[in-house]
Amino acid sequence: MPDNPLFNVLLVNDDVTPMDFVVHVLQEFLDLGFDDACKLMLRVHHEGKAICGTYERDEAETRVAAILALAGKHNHPLKCILEEAR
Repeated sequence: MPDNPLFNVLLVNDDVTPMDFVVHVLQEFLDLGFDDACKLMLRVHHEGKAICGTYERDEAETRVAAILALAGKHNHPLKCILEEAR
């Protein structure tokens, strides 16, 4: 097992969170450009969830917490989860 295992940050689709908010989250917290954020938002929308980035555990947890905090502040039910990268 590696000393610093990597974790995927995933967004999970819902029918409430506005697409423009998801694009903003991808740009702000996952360092994507506008075009890449739009493409990934559509993947989440159509496939139900998508890997948005891969980081060491602390970094992944920090990004997930920031995304969930902003979603909560705006009363959006956006789900952001971690899973160990394979």
